[in-house]
Amino acid sequence: MQFDGFNEKDFSVFAIDGLEARMEKLIEQVRPKLEELGKHFAAELSSSTGEEMFYHVAKHARRTVNPPNDTWVAFSSSNRGYKKLPHFQIGLFETHIFIWFAVIYESPVKKEFAALLKEELDSINKNIPDNFVWSQDHMKPDALPHLDVKNGKLSDFINSLANVKKAELLCGIHIPKEEAIQMDGDTFIHKADSVFQTLMPLYELKKKIYSE
Repeated sequence: MQFDGFNEKDFSVFAIDGLEARMEKLIEQVRPKLEELGKHFAAELSSSTGEEMFYHVAKHARRTVNPPNDTWVAFSSSNRGYKKLPHFQIGLFETHIFIWFAVIYESPVKKEFAALLKEELDSINKNIPDNFVWSQDHMKPDALPHLDVKNGKLSDFINSLANVKKAELLCGIHIPKEEAIQMDGDTFIHKADSVFQTLMPLYELKKKIYSE
C-alpha cells in the first residue's frame, strides 16, 4: 500500500457510536495509513536522529467501554514501546491531524527533561515557529500557539512537567481536517518531515539524558 493522504472517511470514523463499531472501522480505514506512515518515518527518523527508530501504531487495547477519540502512530528508539521515552507522533482527532514531539506522563525522565528545556528556553522561544502549538495533555484536542506562550506561559508548562505527576508536554502542529483532506500523500509526508526536522532540537535533548 502507498500512503495517499487522509480523506473525509478517515475523520468520520470518530463520529461512529460504540467501541466495537468505531474500532472496526478505525482498523479497516485508518490503521493501514498509520502503518504506512510508520514504515516511512521509522526509516527517515532513524537517519535524522542517528538512532534506530521504531514505529508503534496505537491499538487502544485497554479500552472496554469508551471508543477512542483519536488515534496515532508513535516513533521511539525502543522496539518495546514509546510512552516512557521522548518521542514523535502523527495522528488524528475528528477535527485535525497532529504531528508532535511528545513527553507524556509515563516518562520517568520528565524532571530531567524539564531541566534541559529550562536551559534551552531562550533558544526554544526563538526557534520554534509562532504557528506551532503546545499541549499539556495528549488526550485533549486543544493546544496553544507558540506565539501565545513563548513569553511566559511556556516556562510554566516546563515547571509543570518537572513537578506534576500527570503533566505532559507536546509541541508540533495541527492541520485542520479541511486542509488535510486536500493534501495528497507526498505533500503530507513532506509537511510531516519538515515538522520533525523543526522539532529535532527538542528530541536531541533526550540524548543528553541517556548518554549520562
